[in-house]
Amino acid sequence: MTRYADIPKPIRSGIVVVDPERGTPQRIIVLQFNPDTLERSLAPQAAGGSGDAGGGGSGGDRNEALRLKGPAEESWKFTAEIDATDQFEVAAPDGIHPELATLEMLVHPTSAQLREASRQTRKGTIEISPIEMPLTLFTWGSKRVMPVRLTELSINESAFDVNLNPIRASLGIGMKVLSVSDLPAGHRGADLYLAHLAQKERLARAARSGRLAELGLGRGL
Repeated sequence: MTRYADIPKPIRSGIVVVDPERGTPQRIIVLQFNPDTLERSLAPQAAGGSGDAGGGGSGGDRNEALRLKGPAEESWKFTAEIDATDQFEVAAPDGIHPELATLEMLVHPTSAQLREASRQTRKGTIEISPIEMPLTLFTWGSKRVMPVRLTELSINESAFDVNLNPIRASLGIGMKVLSVSDLPAGHRGADLYLAHLAQKERLARAARSGRLAELGLGRGL
């Protein structure tokens, strides 16, 4: 007889903000509920311009047809839910404001960084580098840990307490997986991406290989 205590507790997905220099987590965001579905897309980086990769396109280099410039560009989309009414045991005087603000700060520089940029402008600094954000990782179990950049964050607040604090929201989150094509060599995020890719390779090797006969083909193609 299986006892309730014997049922494995599901792992949560989440986001980890990491100091890119030290590799130490600065903030860990555990999603309250795992999304029901994930939408992933991969776009290969074919060598040559559009229309060249087929080898027969106008002006294409046929020697490039099977070549890739780098890893595929991968993006993820999912919907996450936050509901304060599902965890009454946790005090929430501000509703889910803190949880929403934590996610929103992944796409905002801090007020201190903006003040510093403004100060540099007033000093007459001609060229100011764009503000660098911390390294962000998305985790979906131990087999999927990858550096990402949030490309979309939409928030649909659907319930409020008497002080108009949101207590329930649905979030649309889109992310681009950052690869060695996006990050400089030696960057901690590039190393984490290579580990993510190596994990895919291990999983691909674990898949059963089919036989030509199953495709109705002989030994020779």
